[in-house]
Amino acid sequence: MRRDELLDAAECLLQEQGSHALTLSAVAERAGVSKGGLLYHFASKDALVKGMVERLIAEFDALIESQRETTFTRAYLAATFEAVESGRLRRWAVVTGAAGDPELLAPLREALARWHREGLRDEPDPPTSQVVRLACEGVWEVATQCPAAVDYATVHRRLLELL
Repeated sequence: MRRDELLDAAECLLQEQGSHALTLSAVAERAGVSKGGLLYHFASKDALVKGMVERLIAEFDALIESQRETTFTRAYLAATFEAVESGRLRRWAVVTGAAGDPELLAPLREALARWHREGLRDEPDPPTSQVVRLACEGVWEVATQCPAAVDYATVHRRLLELL
């Protein structure tokens, strides 16, 4: 789909050159389309960044669903560590770093609130489940900023033990 190709091009630019390089012209050139072709899908740079954030959320939702064998928090934990191992979390840092306007991260704030609400529904010990989900978000941060600082297998195992 052309929309995903445009988002891929934008993410690549961000990863390789930083947020200063994210311009509509550069994304269009990277994707091999005209600027008008890009504007058909994303009317502005803000719309492009919002599209990247929304895609990351949808991908994480899909990871959670693919892991959904018991409780939501166990699925959230499994999805988090799958994202760490696959390198997907580095994309979060790149994309969210490009969002200069806090309003562009509103979909992420809404997703976090939804994930935390969902995590309270089917848990035998809701406070412990919430601690595990919050720890997952700490793992996200470390995995994007200093990935070699953590023994992820040990952390994953200990969080599972808490549940």
